Amino acid sequence: MNKRIVILGGGESGTGAAVLAKSRGLDVFVSDLSAIQPKYKALLDTHHIAWEENRHTETKIMQADEIIRSPGIPDKAPIMQAIMKQRISVISEIEFAGRYIDARKICITGSNGKTTTTMLTYHILKQAGLDVGLAGNVGNSLALQAAESPHDYYVIELSSFQLDDMYDFKADIAILLNITPDHLDRYHYELQEYVNAKFRILRNQTVQDAFIFWSGDPIIAREIEKHPPKAVTYPFSDDYSADLNGYIKDEELVIDTPNGVFSMRQSELALHGTHNLYNSMAAAIASKILNISNEYIRCSLGDFSGVAHRMEKVADVRGVCYINDSKATNVNSCWYALQTVRTKIVLILGGTDKGNDYAEIESSVREKVRALVFIGVDNSKLHAFFDNCTPSIADACSMEEAVRKASVFAREGDTVLLSPCCASFDLFKNYEDRGRQFKECVKNLAR
Repeated sequence: MNKRIVILGGGESGTGAAVLAKSRGLDVFVSDLSAIQPKYKALLDTHHIAWEENRHTETKIMQADEIIRSPGIPDKAPIMQAIMKQRISVISEIEFAGRYIDARKICITGSNGKTTTTMLTYHILKQAGLDVGLAGNVGNSLALQAAESPHDYYVIELSSFQLDDMYDFKADIAILLNITPDHLDRYHYELQEYVNAKFRILRNQTVQDAFIFWSGDPIIAREIEKHPPKAVTYPFSDDYSADLNGYIKDEELVIDTPNGVFSMRQSELALHGTHNLYNSMAAAIASKILNISNEYIRCSLGDFSGVAHRMEKVADVRGVCYINDSKATNVNSCWYALQTVRTKIVLILGGTDKGNDYAEIESSVREKVRALVFIGVDNSKLHAFFDNCTPSIADACSMEEAVRKASVFAREGDTVLLSPCCASFDLFKNYEDRGRQFKECVKNLAR
């Protein structure tokens, strides 16, 4: 009898895992508590895969030998509680896909910057002519690529939720950018649980593998001291030190690895700001480990166009610059955004709080922010923290209202910055929807 795989979630990762499982002769069933998008239904039907939507039929799910769950489904969900009670094995799509992949895997995680670093690394490898796939939180399902279009290399963005359900998967090159409090609502409000999830990116690595990390992160430094990695380490920082593989010296970005040295004027980088400097270093170190030529690295770091919804300039309207940083779903990400902007700021923030501590941005708000606009269903926690930080504060129940009120506060030469610190699910489908609405409202202002 064929092994039975049940997949919870009929989105990109779930349908991809279903197609891969079916291609390997497994008995597959997909269950989604919400509606499945038409394109994914069509894919499942094409491969003759059984599915259900708007419900979880427990009797069908509990017949599973193994369950693949979407990263968005928490342990506290009733169906997960029932599964754990039955002690059925639960893995991620990435773990499942890894069983059928014979390729070099460059895996990237961190509280902030992972999408930019993933896209930049992929851009370099693609420009260099490598056969490379993009997967994880961006690109197409890793499992679907394994089934239908396998590559020699994969650049994979990994969230803590994906890492939680990974056991035998191994990254050939692991990149850990930073760790700051995020998603604590999923980790019993215990930072160490979140830290442990992030460090699972080192799981199964050997001395043949590479671990790239920001040496200035105190949490990463503490964990490395407690549990020294087996992989060869490649630390980077914006300070110069002889033990670093990436650093800034005399306004030059320098990458120094056993495969050679790469350097480039900081001013020539396409991405600006301290956080993007770290992202560029990490991507460049990974590229040198893969022995990509300096010419391709330099060209790619110089022409990369960035990531949508991450410090994305939308427009200048009547002398005010509008920036979409909707991807800033935690406080540390907002802190980086505030450091990058050089003008006075009207800051739009708010949404679904994930256990945020806003103390990290308090001094920046007092120093740089002219006015605050809170957008969310419940802004009480924001008011409790920020009401004494700036005299100009407004609430908004829609993006249109938020942009309109921000435009009233802003003066010529200012920046209106959407950098919410929070998840988007109270008023928006996701951070992309929030960012798209912001851009549309700004364009309407300009008309």
